[in-house]
Amino acid sequence: MALTHILGYPRIGAGRELKKALEAYWRGDLPQRELLAVGAEIRRGNWQAQKEAGLELVTVGDFAWYDQVLNHTLMFGAVPPRFDEGAADNKLDQYFRIARGRAPSGTPVAASAMTKWFDTNYHYLVPEFTADQNFALDSDWLLTEVQEARSQGHNTKAVVIGPLTYLWLGRAEGDALALLPKLLPCYTQLLRELAEAGVEWVQLDEPILGLDLSAPWRDAFAPAYRELDAAVPALKLLLATYFSSLQETLPLAFALPVDGVHIDCVRAPEELSAAVEALGQNQVLSAGVLNGRNVWRGDLASWQSRLKPIAEQLGDRLWLSASCSLLHCPVDLETETGLPAEQRQKLAYSRQKLEELKQLQSLLQQDAVADPSASAAAVSSSTVLEELQDTWRPQSYAERAPLQAKRWQLPLLPTTTIGSFPQTDLLRKVRKQFRSGEISEQDYRDHLRAEIAEAIRRQEILGLDVLVHGEAERNDMVEYFGEQLEGFVHTGNGWVQSYGSRCVKPPIIFGDISRPKPMTVEWISYAQSLTKKPVKGMLTGPVTILNWSFPREDIPRAESCLQIAKALRQEVLDLEEAGIGIIQIDEPALREGVPLRESEHKAYFDWAVACFRYTCSQVKPETQIHTHMCYSNFNAIMDAIVALDADVITIESSRSDLQLLHAFSGEKGGYPNEIGPGVYDIHSPNVPQREELVARLKKILQVIPLEKLWVNPDCGLKTRNWAEVGSSLLNMVEAARTLRAELA
Repeated sequence: MALTHILGYPRIGAGRELKKALEAYWRGDLPQRELLAVGAEIRRGNWQAQKEAGLELVTVGDFAWYDQVLNHTLMFGAVPPRFDEGAADNKLDQYFRIARGRAPSGTPVAASAMTKWFDTNYHYLVPEFTADQNFALDSDWLLTEVQEARSQGHNTKAVVIGPLTYLWLGRAEGDALALLPKLLPCYTQLLRELAEAGVEWVQLDEPILGLDLSAPWRDAFAPAYRELDAAVPALKLLLATYFSSLQETLPLAFALPVDGVHIDCVRAPEELSAAVEALGQNQVLSAGVLNGRNVWRGDLASWQSRLKPIAEQLGDRLWLSASCSLLHCPVDLETETGLPAEQRQKLAYSRQKLEELKQLQSLLQQDAVADPSASAAAVSSSTVLEELQDTWRPQSYAERAPLQAKRWQLPLLPTTTIGSFPQTDLLRKVRKQFRSGEISEQDYRDHLRAEIAEAIRRQEILGLDVLVHGEAERNDMVEYFGEQLEGFVHTGNGWVQSYGSRCVKPPIIFGDISRPKPMTVEWISYAQSLTKKPVKGMLTGPVTILNWSFPREDIPRAESCLQIAKALRQEVLDLEEAGIGIIQIDEPALREGVPLRESEHKAYFDWAVACFRYTCSQVKPETQIHTHMCYSNFNAIMDAIVALDADVITIESSRSDLQLLHAFSGEKGGYPNEIGPGVYDIHSPNVPQREELVARLKKILQVIPLEKLWVNPDCGLKTRNWAEVGSSLLNMVEAARTLRAELA
């Protein structure tokens, strides 16, 4: 009989209990013992859900207070040296100092860099390795969780990021791979400790096997895993890959001395047959057949048909699972009391996917094979590309720039922000009151106008050059637009973790997308009426709306993206008609949509970049188009970023110590238009000082020409409070003025 398990489960809690407890602890409103109790209760509930669904193995080690990669950084003693000074009073606070630069105890310090977890919207804390890096095992947290689960009667499978993937995820002064001999003893010791704790199976996540790995990285797998296998021969190892096809690394994965291999059958269903052929005599094959990154119910009848002969051949050596960790899915559909029944019956959140695994297991035990569900015929994206043939603005940037400069008359080093301002407790309360019917629509709109007026007033006092309306009317940069567009369905509790305590609620694309009426014009026009300074129109780009939604699976993503781009182009032209001459179209998710295999990049960029250009292809040359990106490996997609043809791009760069900035400099071709590298980290509560910002701007000017440089924070300011925002922006504006005076 095929067995069932998952690679990981959401850790935020069905009601975002972890988020609420973390933020209360950081504020000083919750004792640490109560925070620890919340974490223990979430873990207990997650394990119990897996047990109640009948899964044969319960996954332990997937819980994290902030990030699973950071868990491993502390477990292997790879804490950057700057965190030693003024260290926190306890391990948990030290953990939070690394994650966010500040904790209830310890001295504030620059937080570690964040970047996207492969091609997802989840952010991880980047390990920082020195050339002489040493490692030392501290596995208390994992062993404690194993003991918790076993004491509750669960048959546990521990999950650990594999050694090659952990090193690959980091940022090293030299060759990260050279650190493998130092790291492996920690892994062998960890495996021994897990075996002694009664663990039978350990899942080692190695998703980099789905990348275009260089030969040295590929060649390192076999000797590394021989060493791990020799350390604890009785312990069973499951090698887990996901997010991509394996292609040339498939034989390598199955040839390793491991007891099982997990493959992503959603991303690469064509590799299932090859995996069965490559399977060792005593190995198990874990087939990830349910989409761990989307909310649609699986086609169980189709999988029954495909897996039936494999199940008969392998028996209990076939394991059924989701394609990847369910971290990227909402927790429980039962919390969605507001969705109509016809919509609910098509959806499956994480808890429902556990049930689907057991349903599939039951189907595979039946003699008859059900008829596969009728699937929609594949739709070619060729018509999309035909529509996107000519999306460039008629004038080049060189022709547009002097017209824009003449219109706006901005100083050198113009200052601005990325778009959002703090979403206060009062604003959230008023929004909740409006949605529950406690206040009228007019009362709600009056409050939003007051919030916008206050945002304009504060910006003028601070002395910013290009203002924003603050986005008081928006609950989220994607969900808001999904609510205004036809074709989307919105959930009440479809939360997924983005990083730390930050959760997002992606809308679901249920049908064809269109814009019934203007979405932002009224609010931004009102803001512009309050000031003589330019106010940016603020839109989320088509690729980001697509990538940060749960997409349809019956048509190509390119088709949905073009539908969104058509709607946004109407909005852009309406903003321009209303007199808004600077329009920002954010695309922070452009990078994460890129397929992990380089051979697939061009097909993605052909439609993704063209969809962005489509949104602004008809504006006047003196209208200035901005875009924003964050937490990406910009070097790998620089050609695509240039092809966006935005007049100004703002990027996250402060947590990377400006290393990402070199991709935009002239050293490697660079970005030919204007650029605003983030000069301070908005994800940390630490307020940057003026002198620090002046020094950072001088460093930026070593690679970016003065006439092309904008000054702005890393990202939107929604998650901060006004006290932090006011002090930080004042120091930023004063730093720009100081440097202007020095350069005059």
